[in-house]
Amino acid sequence: MKTHEDVPEELLDGGLLRRVYGFMLDDSRCDGVALDVERVCAQLEVPEEDFRGALTDLVALGLLVNRPGRGFVAVSPDEATTRVLLPLESELRTRRARVEEVRRRLVSFSPVFDASLLARENRRQIELIDNLPDVREAIAELSAKARREILTAQPGGGRREDVLVEAAPRDYDTLQRGVQMRVLYQHTARNSRGTQSYVEQVTRRGAQVRTLDDQFMRFLVFDRECAVFANPADPAGAVVVRNPFVIAFMVETYERLWLTAEPFEADGDVQPEIMDDLKDAIVRLLTAGMTDAAVARRLGMSVRTCRRHVAEIMTTLDAESRFQAGYLLALQEQPK
Repeated sequence: MKTHEDVPEELLDGGLLRRVYGFMLDDSRCDGVALDVERVCAQLEVPEEDFRGALTDLVALGLLVNRPGRGFVAVSPDEATTRVLLPLESELRTRRARVEEVRRRLVSFSPVFDASLLARENRRQIELIDNLPDVREAIAELSAKARREILTAQPGGGRREDVLVEAAPRDYDTLQRGVQMRVLYQHTARNSRGTQSYVEQVTRRGAQVRTLDDQFMRFLVFDRECAVFANPADPAGAVVVRNPFVIAFMVETYERLWLTAEPFEADGDVQPEIMDDLKDAIVRLLTAGMTDAAVARRLGMSVRTCRRHVAEIMTTLDAESRFQAGYLLALQEQPK
């Protein structure tokens, strides 16, 4: 027979339970007398199976107690409540304490998880690549995955032939997929036949190319979600960044450079204003104290070319020194 420790979720009809309970409360018929189930069922007009089910449920509820020498005795609901609920409440307190203990222990692992998550996120957001083949592979993979836009900043004058041979098919395919592409070079890239040919091909396919007189950082931005830029500490390496704040800064920097740059028309001669900008930059850097080699490196040209420009500038301005050339250029730029 079931006990109050195993109270069923669904009991027999409540009316039947109350009738049987009321019958069992009548001590004159039940106390100390063996229960005649057949007679009781006839008196209550209920099937024996239902009657026995009612007894089982009343015992489970704690309303009937099997007492030695007296058989089943009906007790008050208050007594049944104490007998049935106290063990359940005690069990609930024990389980609740166990829940809190398990929760406390689990929470103690949170710092370990958070530290690991942060480390993984940092590794994902900033990745160092220490060799050129892997850099090229990473750029090729990111280009293939690009969906909307690629921003490229390539300082240093004309690009090497082997670099252009590798980049051209990849860039053609990217443009063919409808990805927008913008490219920034320095003015000196206009003097490179290989770069001119490359620019002619990509602009014909929809790319935009512009040039600047001064140096800028080498980097690429893919879909404004990921960027690759040169590692200053490792000329053969690069840094891959996915941090959205860094990406936003790089995009803003690119947009500022783009606004001040001049369109690169590969099928035309170098515009006079481009040469003027380049010569102004040479004089500005020389008067700031930079050597010919430093100026040439910054503007993406050879030292020999830089010195030739310096000589032409001084002859044109009839200047006896570089500082005088800078002064005369400044006077020319003042509004009349």
